[in-house]
Amino acid sequence: MHLRVSAGLFVAFSSMAFSQTATPPQAFEVASIKPAAPPTDGRIMVRMGGDAGRVTYTNVSLMNVITNAFKVREHQVSGPPWLATERFDITATLPAGVARDQVPAMLQTLLADRFKLTFHKESKVLPAYALMPAKGGLKLSEAEPETASGSSGEPRPGPPEPGAKGALPRGGMRMMMGPRGRHMTGKISMQQLADSLSNWMDRPVLNMTDAKGVYDVDLEWSGDDGPRGMMAMRGPGGPGPGGPEGGPRPEGAPRPENHDESADAPSIFTALQDKLGLRLDSRKAPVDILIIDHAEKVPTEN
Repeated sequence: MHLRVSAGLFVAFSSMAFSQTATPPQAFEVASIKPAAPPTDGRIMVRMGGDAGRVTYTNVSLMNVITNAFKVREHQVSGPPWLATERFDITATLPAGVARDQVPAMLQTLLADRFKLTFHKESKVLPAYALMPAKGGLKLSEAEPETASGSSGEPRPGPPEPGAKGALPRGGMRMMMGPRGRHMTGKISMQQLADSLSNWMDRPVLNMTDAKGVYDVDLEWSGDDGPRGMMAMRGPGGPGPGGPEGGPRPEGAPRPENHDESADAPSIFTALQDKLGLRLDSRKAPVDILIIDHAEKVPTEN
């Protein structure tokens, strides 16, 4: 089964940190949860988006919702396997005047109320990568600040608009997938780069560069370095597993007969070193883990 994701909602993942609030967080005004329709062609299209006052999730697993609610990655969640297989369609309305950045807190309330989810957290020492300067030093060009018109000046806040094709603002990133693999462009900090790599690699990536600026990044790599279904981004800011259209080649699968090896993009390790003067060092580091103690497969009625 191939899995493809398109995300219209920018989701900012924290650096392996989460918390369970002491007071009840804000709740959605109204929320509908229904079992997702089974796929008809062996493929699943997952959408996670919405407009200013609504959240619209289609074909999401409970794992998708948990990672968004607690700002963690899948390797930080320990629970029953069905968390990643049972799928739902969720629509929810935000209360009037509530900011969009309250959605994670409202998702936590939704999980507790409708799925009876309970959890605790532990810290475990797990394999990780350290993002560090490579031998010879960094090869980074600091990004020019941009105004709303694109001229030099104060940086524009926020991620780029979905589907935007123009110049990216400082802090904006775009991920594309093509025949050669993955192509990332943006004006981002090293912490943002490390956080993004954590979504695509098989382990967390820790920023240990000491580089404080915002840099122009143009990086292309094969996409074969992570595990099957390695995380990628479609468009500006949405995470999702690589699918059949330019995603990572399944482990052991042969390349097409007319495949040109010379057209292959380098591995992520080679691309980082050659283009940005960065390396990924393997090591172990403490990681916060969300342990799911209980969750219901069937949510309470709408």
